[in-house]
Amino acid sequence: MTSPPAPPAGRLVLLRHGETQWSKSGQHTGRTDVPLTEHGEELARQSGRLVADYHFVLALTSPLQRARRTAELAGLTPEVDEDLLEWDYGGYEGLTTATIRADLGYDWTVFQNGVPAGDTPGETVEEVAARASRVVKRAVAAMAEGDVALVGHGHCLRVLTSVFLRQEPRLGAQLLLDAGSVSVLQFDREQPAIRVWNQGPAVTGH
Repeated sequence: MTSPPAPPAGRLVLLRHGETQWSKSGQHTGRTDVPLTEHGEELARQSGRLVADYHFVLALTSPLQRARRTAELAGLTPEVDEDLLEWDYGGYEGLTTATIRADLGYDWTVFQNGVPAGDTPGETVEEVAARASRVVKRAVAAMAEGDVALVGHGHCLRVLTSVFLRQEPRLGAQLLLDAGSVSVLQFDREQPAIRVWNQGPAVTGH
Protein backbone atom coordinates (compact mmCIF):
# COMPACT_ATOMS: atom_id res chain seq x y z
CA MET A 1 0.00 0.00 0.00
CA THR A 2 1.16 3.54 -0.69
CA SER A 3 1.02 6.31 1.88
CA PRO A 4 -1.40 9.19 1.22
CA PRO A 5 0.25 12.41 0.09
CA ALA A 6 1.40 14.64 2.91
CA PRO A 7 -0.60 17.86 3.40
CA PRO A 8 1.24 20.96 2.16
CA ALA A 9 3.49 22.48 4.79
CA GLY A 10 3.22 26.06 3.53
CA ARG A 11 0.94 28.70 5.02
CA LEU A 12 -1.76 30.68 3.22
CA VAL A 13 -1.51 34.35 4.21
CA LEU A 14 -4.45 36.65 3.50
CA LEU A 15 -4.06 40.44 3.39
CA ARG A 16 -7.17 42.55 3.19
CA HIS A 17 -6.49 45.89 1.52
CA GLY A 18 -6.13 49.02 3.62
CA GLU A 19 -8.89 51.50 4.32
CA THR A 20 -10.65 53.36 1.50
CA GLN A 21 -13.13 56.19 1.86
CA TRP A 22 -15.92 53.77 0.98
CA SER A 23 -14.82 51.07 3.44
CA LYS A 24 -14.61 53.77 6.10
CA SER A 25 -18.20 54.89 5.42
CA GLY A 26 -19.53 51.32 5.11
CA GLN A 27 -20.41 51.54 1.41
CA HIS A 28 -20.42 48.28 -0.54
CA THR A 29 -17.35 48.47 -2.75
CA GLY A 30 -17.27 45.74 -5.35
CA ARG A 31 -15.88 46.71 -8.74
CA THR A 32 -15.59 50.48 -8.16
CA ASP A 33 -11.85 51.15 -8.28
CA VAL A 34 -11.42 53.48 -5.30
CA PRO A 35 -7.94 54.31 -3.90
CA LEU A 36 -6.62 53.84 -0.39
CA THR A 37 -6.90 56.70 2.06
CA GLU A 38 -3.74 58.00 3.71
CA HIS A 39 -4.63 55.91 6.76
CA GLY A 40 -5.24 52.95 4.46
CA GLU A 41 -1.72 53.26 3.09
CA GLU A 42 -0.33 53.22 6.63
CA LEU A 43 -2.38 50.10 7.41
CA ALA A 44 -0.89 48.46 4.31
CA ARG A 45 2.64 49.27 5.46
CA GLN A 46 1.89 47.79 8.87
CA SER A 47 0.51 44.62 7.31
CA GLY A 48 3.81 44.35 5.45
CA ARG A 49 5.66 44.33 8.78
CA LEU A 50 3.48 41.43 9.93
CA VAL A 51 4.49 39.30 6.92
CA ALA A 52 8.10 40.44 6.57
CA ASP A 53 9.54 37.10 7.75
CA TYR A 54 7.56 34.97 5.32
CA HIS A 55 9.16 33.58 2.18
CA PHE A 56 6.40 33.51 -0.39
CA VAL A 57 6.67 31.14 -3.33
CA LEU A 58 3.50 32.64 -4.80
CA ALA A 59 1.72 35.97 -4.27
CA LEU A 60 -1.56 36.89 -5.95
CA THR A 61 -3.63 40.09 -5.86
CA SER A 62 -6.94 41.41 -7.05
CA PRO A 63 -6.51 43.74 -10.04
CA LEU A 64 -8.18 46.68 -8.27
CA GLN A 65 -5.89 49.50 -7.17
CA ARG A 66 -6.73 49.27 -3.47
CA ALA A 67 -5.42 45.70 -3.41
CA ARG A 68 -2.46 46.28 -5.72
CA ARG A 69 -1.34 49.33 -3.73
CA THR A 70 -1.67 47.39 -0.48
CA ALA A 71 0.54 44.66 -1.91
CA GLU A 72 3.11 47.21 -3.03
CA LEU A 73 3.23 48.96 0.35
CA ALA A 74 3.44 45.58 2.11
CA GLY A 75 6.56 44.76 0.10
CA LEU A 76 4.99 42.13 -2.15
CA THR A 77 5.31 41.73 -5.93
CA PRO A 78 2.21 39.69 -6.72
CA GLU A 79 0.67 38.39 -9.90
CA VAL A 80 -2.81 39.71 -10.71
CA ASP A 81 -5.58 37.13 -10.46
CA GLU A 82 -9.05 38.22 -11.62
CA ASP A 83 -10.63 35.59 -9.38
CA LEU A 84 -9.62 37.68 -6.34
CA LEU A 85 -11.96 40.52 -7.34
CA GLU A 86 -14.42 41.59 -4.67
CA TRP A 87 -18.03 40.39 -4.69
CA ASP A 88 -19.95 42.05 -7.52
CA TYR A 89 -22.67 43.93 -5.62
CA GLY A 90 -24.65 44.85 -8.74
CA GLY A 91 -27.40 47.34 -7.91
CA TYR A 92 -26.18 47.71 -4.32
CA GLU A 93 -22.75 49.03 -5.32
CA GLY A 94 -21.90 52.11 -3.28
CA LEU A 95 -24.80 51.68 -0.84
CA THR A 96 -24.54 51.04 2.88
CA THR A 97 -26.32 48.18 4.62
CA ALA A 98 -28.47 50.71 6.52
CA THR A 99 -29.65 52.29 3.25
CA ILE A 100 -30.47 48.92 1.70
CA ARG A 101 -32.38 47.76 4.78
CA ALA A 102 -34.37 50.99 4.97
CA ASP A 103 -35.40 50.54 1.34
CA LEU A 104 -36.29 46.84 1.66
CA GLY A 105 -37.89 46.98 5.10
CA TYR A 106 -36.10 43.95 6.53
CA ASP A 107 -32.66 42.96 7.90
CA TRP A 108 -30.94 42.30 4.59
CA THR A 109 -27.45 40.79 4.40
CA VAL A 110 -25.44 40.10 1.27
CA PHE A 111 -24.68 36.53 2.39
CA GLN A 112 -28.32 35.57 2.96
CA ASN A 113 -30.25 37.71 0.50
CA GLY A 114 -27.91 38.48 -2.38
CA VAL A 115 -27.97 41.50 -4.69
CA PRO A 116 -29.96 42.68 -7.73
CA ALA A 117 -28.39 43.52 -11.05
CA GLY A 118 -27.31 47.11 -11.63
CA ASP A 119 -24.59 48.58 -13.79
CA THR A 120 -22.96 45.17 -13.31
CA PRO A 121 -24.81 41.81 -13.13
CA GLY A 122 -24.11 41.14 -9.44
CA GLU A 123 -23.09 37.78 -7.99
CA THR A 124 -24.54 35.13 -5.71
CA VAL A 125 -22.48 33.81 -2.82
CA GLU A 126 -22.11 30.57 -4.78
CA GLU A 127 -20.59 32.42 -7.73
CA VAL A 128 -18.10 34.15 -5.44
CA ALA A 129 -17.27 30.74 -3.94
CA ALA A 130 -16.67 29.28 -7.40
CA ARG A 131 -14.07 31.97 -8.11
CA ALA A 132 -12.54 31.48 -4.67
CA SER A 133 -12.30 27.73 -5.28
CA ARG A 134 -10.06 28.31 -8.28
CA VAL A 135 -7.76 30.52 -6.19
CA VAL A 136 -7.67 27.97 -3.34
CA LYS A 137 -6.80 25.14 -5.73
CA ARG A 138 -3.92 27.17 -7.13
CA ALA A 139 -2.75 28.27 -3.69
CA VAL A 140 -2.82 24.80 -2.12
CA ALA A 141 -0.75 23.40 -4.98
CA ALA A 142 1.89 26.08 -4.38
CA MET A 143 1.80 25.52 -0.60
CA ALA A 144 3.60 22.23 -1.20
CA GLU A 145 6.65 24.40 -1.95
CA GLY A 146 6.20 27.17 0.64
CA ASP A 147 4.03 30.06 1.78
CA VAL A 148 1.44 31.81 -0.39
CA ALA A 149 0.08 35.38 -0.07
CA LEU A 150 -3.32 36.53 -1.32
CA VAL A 151 -4.13 40.25 -1.34
CA GLY A 152 -7.78 41.06 -1.77
CA HIS A 153 -11.08 42.23 -0.36
CA GLY A 154 -13.18 41.64 2.73
CA HIS A 155 -16.12 39.63 1.48
CA CYS A 156 -14.22 37.68 -1.17
CA LEU A 157 -11.52 36.64 1.30
CA ARG A 158 -14.14 35.62 3.86
CA VAL A 159 -15.82 33.36 1.30
CA LEU A 160 -12.41 32.07 0.19
CA THR A 161 -11.59 31.13 3.78
CA SER A 162 -14.84 29.18 4.03
CA VAL A 163 -13.92 27.32 0.84
CA PHE A 164 -10.41 26.56 2.16
CA LEU A 165 -11.94 25.20 5.38
CA ARG A 166 -14.30 23.01 3.28
CA GLN A 167 -17.31 24.72 4.79
CA GLU A 168 -20.47 26.24 3.32
CA PRO A 169 -19.55 29.64 1.83
CA ARG A 170 -22.06 31.51 4.02
CA LEU A 171 -19.77 30.79 6.97
CA GLY A 172 -17.97 33.88 5.71
CA ALA A 173 -20.69 36.01 7.31
CA GLN A 174 -19.24 35.04 10.70
CA LEU A 175 -15.60 35.77 9.83
CA LEU A 176 -14.95 39.45 10.47
CA LEU A 177 -12.08 40.89 8.47
CA ASP A 178 -10.86 44.44 9.04
CA ALA A 179 -9.13 46.70 6.53
CA GLY A 180 -5.37 46.21 6.58
CA SER A 181 -5.59 42.91 8.48
CA VAL A 182 -3.51 39.76 8.09
CA SER A 183 -4.79 36.21 8.55
CA VAL A 184 -2.99 32.88 8.26
CA LEU A 185 -4.46 29.54 7.19
CA GLN A 186 -2.66 26.21 7.10
CA PHE A 187 -3.13 22.47 7.32
CA ASP A 188 -3.10 20.71 10.68
CA ARG A 189 -2.24 17.22 9.50
CA GLU A 190 -4.94 16.62 6.87
CA GLN A 191 -7.35 19.28 8.13
CA PRO A 192 -7.43 22.86 6.82
CA ALA A 193 -7.36 25.23 9.78
CA ILE A 194 -7.09 28.85 10.89
CA ARG A 195 -3.73 29.67 12.47
CA VAL A 196 -4.21 33.43 12.92
CA TRP A 197 -7.25 35.55 12.12
CA ASN A 198 -7.77 39.27 11.51
CA GLN A 199 -4.55 40.55 13.04
CA GLY A 200 -3.65 44.21 12.65
CA PRO A 201 -3.90 47.67 14.18
CA ALA A 202 -7.64 47.94 13.57
CA VAL A 203 -8.14 45.07 16.05
CA THR A 204 -5.36 45.72 18.54
CA GLY A 205 -6.41 49.37 18.81
CA HIS A 206 -9.81 48.46 20.29
